[in-house]
Amino acid sequence: MGLFDFAKEIGSKLFTSDTDAAKNISDHILANNPGLDSLNVVFKNGEAILIGETTSFEAAQKAVLMAGNVKGVSKVTPKFQINDVETGAETQTEADIISALEPDNIEYYIIQSGDSLSKIAKKYYNNAAEYPRIFEANKEVIKNPDLIYPGQKIRIPLD
Repeated sequence: MGLFDFAKEIGSKLFTSDTDAAKNISDHILANNPGLDSLNVVFKNGEAILIGETTSFEAAQKAVLMAGNVKGVSKVTPKFQINDVETGAETQTEADIISALEPDNIEYYIIQSGDSLSKIAKKYYNNAAEYPRIFEANKEVIKNPDLIYPGQKIRIPLD
């Protein structure tokens, strides 16, 4: 499951018209800032384009998820400058960004009806008690581990 496409009719309703969308999505991401140094959002025809800088691939992944889990957004295009302080890696092109945001040690999962974080942890880690690991990886996206909804996309750390 990839990171950049989302269910347009699922998620938090943050705007009623396209003219409000960019500002409201930006405010939503920055209110729970996952580690962005700057952010500008452009919204058109269901696509949120995120332009900014960060020092973490994880922060960029979370920003994409936060924007994509908004009702009315069907696609997120990241245009970040990422200078990852942990790895020393620096993105240069859009292909670098897309590759960096879909690493082998992260899987993206769309929550299904009847899911819980415990059930998802059991599926991925063979241990339902590992659900805090999923919650921690998504704390900017999921505010309460008991309040997830079908169609919501989250990160699953694999290692």
